[in-house]
Amino acid sequence: MFRILFYTPEIPGNTGNAIRLAAVTGAELHLVEPLGFDFEDSKLRRAGLDYHDLAVVTVHKDLESAWAALAPERVFAFTSEGETLYTDIAYHPGDVLMFGPESVGLPAEVKADEHVTSTVRLPMLEARRSLNLANSASIALYEAWRQHGFAAPAAPAL
Repeated sequence: MFRILFYTPEIPGNTGNAIRLAAVTGAELHLVEPLGFDFEDSKLRRAGLDYHDLAVVTVHKDLESAWAALAPERVFAFTSEGETLYTDIAYHPGDVLMFGPESVGLPAEVKADEHVTSTVRLPMLEARRSLNLANSASIALYEAWRQHGFAAPAAPAL
């Protein structure tokens, strides 16, 4: 139903938690290389628990490859300087919720990419740098899913 895109994630535990998030919500998780870890990393496996086989996870060699595969109609780039509050969006199935690397967030050129519909922010107290990546993705995804009555995604056609 919804698609999470992590642009060059660095911390394996965050991606492991996102794998679990994708599994329990029916969202897809898309990762853009380079990744700051490999899939054999014990922290990624521990955070994802036994959900790896239940989640749809796709790794793309670069952002252009991700766009080609996703063919997104709408992309929401989450950033601490976002122009739109995450609760002010009426989310549609198929929307891409994009997040940047933990240490620096989304680069300016990615936020300005032609595919980005809007930059979006989660509210925080002033003088705080950012939320944890997996927590941010969870907050955003659950708002989108809530707006659709927590409906289960449609089963893929055989």
